[in-house]
Amino acid sequence: MLDHEEKFLFKEEILHLGDAIADGVVLDNVEDLLTDVITSPRFDSEVFTLERSLQVMLGARAGTTLVGLLTVAPEVFDEVAEVRIPPEVHERLVAWRARFGLAIDNALNFLNNPDGVQGHSFATQVAHLEDRRVLQGRLTLVRYNNEPQFFVADAAVFVALATDILDRLGPYLEPDSVEPEAVARLHEAVALIDRKTARRE
Repeated sequence: MLDHEEKFLFKEEILHLGDAIADGVVLDNVEDLLTDVITSPRFDSEVFTLERSLQVMLGARAGTTLVGLLTVAPEVFDEVAEVRIPPEVHERLVAWRARFGLAIDNALNFLNNPDGVQGHSFATQVAHLEDRRVLQGRLTLVRYNNEPQFFVADAAVFVALATDILDRLGPYLEPDSVEPEAVARLHEAVALIDRKTARRE
């Protein structure tokens, strides 16, 4: 629960937020933004920029307050009912918290405290873009909570990613850091890339 000073500050922030979203058009715009984020296939990255997007839309103070309000503890959120804001604003805040709050809170917790990855798979595909064919990769990462996350990108992106990873890890590896079979596969993969990308005279 909030103490007397915290209640005063909380009330001030909610009043400021209430003024920022009092207009019906603004309420609709905020709801559209939250809906777009929650339904986006790039949900994690969209949540990462959600506060900034709300700050652009509502102002820095109100944007930060809204994100905090959607993810605050239930007993703190209940304090909103004691603040004099328009009934339609209060109704929207309650609805947004019920609809979006848990998902946004979980995503923000993951971004701040990543679960890590327990497995992966990689496949290739050919995309037909206008009059050309583009080789792409599809990477699936499985988190420790067993939720998969998918990434699709052109082949060049994944080759650059693999190069960056090896460049960063290389200086810190020790003799027992990598299985000999993995090192052999890397040699074979680099040799194959050399052959496939070599320019013919």
